[in-house]
Amino acid sequence: MAMTIAMAGGVSLATQATAQASPGAVTARAAADTCSYPYVCLFKNGVKIGQFKDVTSTWQNLPSRPSGPNLVVQNTRNDDVAYIRWSGGSTTCIPPKRSFTVSTGTLTGIRISSAATC
Repeated sequence: MAMTIAMAGGVSLATQATAQASPGAVTARAAADTCSYPYVCLFKNGVKIGQFKDVTSTWQNLPSRPSGPNLVVQNTRNDDVAYIRWSGGSTTCIPPKRSFTVSTGTLTGIRISSAATC
């Protein structure tokens, strides 16, 4: 189930490399309290702006193109990874039960995979 997300603010462009979210670079305890299993949620300045739960083989587009800073993607799923797609086309994988903080850059899509590891 895709949810249209709305966001106010400017668009920040940055070059992003393909990456995997690591535990050291990932913390969003406040977001975890408001995003329940089995969702992957997007938060801007601590406010939930979208949530997704369906495993898909294709990208779910993010028409509002949310951007950092203060953007957090929280993956509450137990066994499924979540991929986010950047405006430049690169991707970042977020392992199960992890968060990823977007400090700069613009997201254009999300995809939840049934794979347990990135």
